[in-house]
Amino acid sequence: MQDLMGKAKNFVAEKVADMEKPEADITDVDLKDVGKEGITYMAKVSIKNPYSASIPICEIHYSLKSANRVIASGKTPDPGSLKGNDTTMVDVGIRVPHSVLVSLIKDIGADWDIDYLLEMGLVVDLPLVGNITIPLSKKGEMKLPSFADLFK
Repeated sequence: MQDLMGKAKNFVAEKVADMEKPEADITDVDLKDVGKEGITYMAKVSIKNPYSASIPICEIHYSLKSANRVIASGKTPDPGSLKGNDTTMVDVGIRVPHSVLVSLIKDIGADWDIDYLLEMGLVVDLPLVGNITIPLSKKGEMKLPSFADLFK
């Protein structure tokens, strides 16, 4: 009986491993807003749903790193759902406090940008399987706002 259960578990595990899963990519990270508390960047995430039914997104958690340290982290709970057989764009706001940016002054230097690594985990609820996390990451440079941006 235990042998039969083991075979059944292996069969299900193989089928789940071979299932199509949603695919995601961080397409862009741009300056969104400058406020008293800090600077808000907007990460645009493109998510392709291979299924005909919509799939709920449980949460998106993120960690923004620069100069080998975390400068912002958090999560976006319940950002919506993925349309069936379609690509959905999701915006994730990331707030970086001014105090953190001041500590990165060496990295900012003359070009007025910061090198970053954005890591995200997109948690979706697949029918019959449950929650899965799709890992994402993107490296790049973010421009800091100019003085003109501060007084808009």
